[in-house]
Amino acid sequence: MLQIEIKNNFVELGKFLSQFSLDNNQQNEQVKYNDLFFNSFVDLIALSQSHNNWFTPENVHFSISSWSDALTENNLNQWLSAYNFIEKEPKNVGLILAGNIPLVGFHDFLSVLISGNNVLVKTSSKDDYLIKFLAKYLISLDNRFNEKITFVEDKLENYDAVIATGSNNTARYFEYYFKNKPSIIRKSRNSVAVLTGNETPEEMTLLSEDVFRYFGLGCRNVSKIFVPKNYNFDAFFNGMYAQKDVIYYEKYANNYDYNKAVFLMSNFQLLDNEFLTIKEDISHASPISSVFYEYYEDVNEVKARIQQDAEMIQCVVSNGIIENSVYFGNTQKPNLWDYADNVDTLDFLNNL
Repeated sequence: MLQIEIKNNFVELGKFLSQFSLDNNQQNEQVKYNDLFFNSFVDLIALSQSHNNWFTPENVHFSISSWSDALTENNLNQWLSAYNFIEKEPKNVGLILAGNIPLVGFHDFLSVLISGNNVLVKTSSKDDYLIKFLAKYLISLDNRFNEKITFVEDKLENYDAVIATGSNNTARYFEYYFKNKPSIIRKSRNSVAVLTGNETPEEMTLLSEDVFRYFGLGCRNVSKIFVPKNYNFDAFFNGMYAQKDVIYYEKYANNYDYNKAVFLMSNFQLLDNEFLTIKEDISHASPISSVFYEYYEDVNEVKARIQQDAEMIQCVVSNGIIENSVYFGNTQKPNLWDYADNVDTLDFLNNL
């Protein structure tokens, strides 16, 4: 398949996804194969929470909407324009996907195919249905995808390269197991926000989206904030109040109760608003329902710390005081060219 053909099929997939929203699923007569796929996808979205308790309809729809926004001809052209693609025999690229948030591995899936390679996908049991459904839609658009997409139930075989995502422990296993093949191995990361105390109430409300979207389970979720000495946390908690209803979700509430109890039994000093605890801690990785904070006296200290811990941080949120930071509310809306771990996946695939 020519790259332009693959690109055009992903544009069609974006149009298909654009029909679905939390408030209203509206069929567009111009979208291909709705008779085969529209109602089935509505049903799959409704069933997603039964497959993974964290995959609420709101979060699944958010992921679908994000991908429908990304898969436009303009976005794909802008992304691909930075590369000089080499015509070559396709390689078989194995993907070992995570399952922490809906469609978390879709960017790798897209990257392998649009670079002209074949994809061997080993899904997580926590996110086993959505990406397979989208693959079926692509195959319906062009049956040549049948030769390019393979889902693997057991171990990967006959692969030329690997992209694997997991915890720090599994990453060590991946690094050893795939040491003789070109690979991208992704470990656990977290995101941080750097606050000055001069943020507007609107910015703090936007920050609540960075903290709570997907219940904080994504590597792009803010799990740590850096604040100046004598910071008034009322501003932070006022912003977080927009997400107060999260406590009515039983699985989140259980984590909140458990983690708060563990902190209190350990005699840690906490600030608490009855659905989120914040704790002073040098770590970047806070548990669900908690955010860590750390004081600073000079923002240059924070810049040095972020640079020092770069391999543990996925993205940084600020109002511009940190270079290359993400603005409030946008961590879960990456562009196609915003690569995980700052590793250029498409360059890696293009040069296999």
